[in-house]
Amino acid sequence: MLSKDINLDTHIADVVNLIKWESLENVCLVAWSLAGYVGSGALESIGDRVSSIVWLDAFIPADGQRPADTAAEAVRKAIQVAVDKGEPGVRGLVKISSDAVVAERDRAFVESKATPHPVGAYLQPVKLTGALQKVAKKTYIRLPRYPLPSFDKALADCKGDKSWTTFELPDVGHFVMLDASDRVSELILQAA
Repeated sequence: MLSKDINLDTHIADVVNLIKWESLENVCLVAWSLAGYVGSGALESIGDRVSSIVWLDAFIPADGQRPADTAAEAVRKAIQVAVDKGEPGVRGLVKISSDAVVAERDRAFVESKATPHPVGAYLQPVKLTGALQKVAKKTYIRLPRYPLPSFDKALADCKGDKSWTTFELPDVGHFVMLDASDRVSELILQAA
């Protein structure tokens, strides 16, 4: 379903509509990586249905920020190439060669599932009024093996804000849901 029409609002609407149409309440919203933008945007509409959040090695955007603004340098370059070529998507992971991303045992699986990500989702500014800050129970989990200054800043900001609980898992990569699924599941359940 890759298309030039897919943007950040599309992803936000997917989350909002799922929660609304399933009549979900008391939700623990988990956002991983780029989904920090999606979750932040979704909270603007469904914050009253969310009792806790877990930002898992995820961006914590400011109002008006675009995912492209905080992405890793290689991703920013890939976004620009896609824009220049008029392509609808950014091909992210082609070949993974680092434990910072995912353990060697899981690389072939991740590479086999990697597809282009809609370029429009990187380019659209997020619209925020502070709904994320209103969530009572907030957890940030940082995976510092994956080097990204935006995530380091998010962790530092959360550590400096008493309304956040923070954790660091220094021995696993960005795809923690594969590399340490039991540990991350326990932290999410604890945060819920």
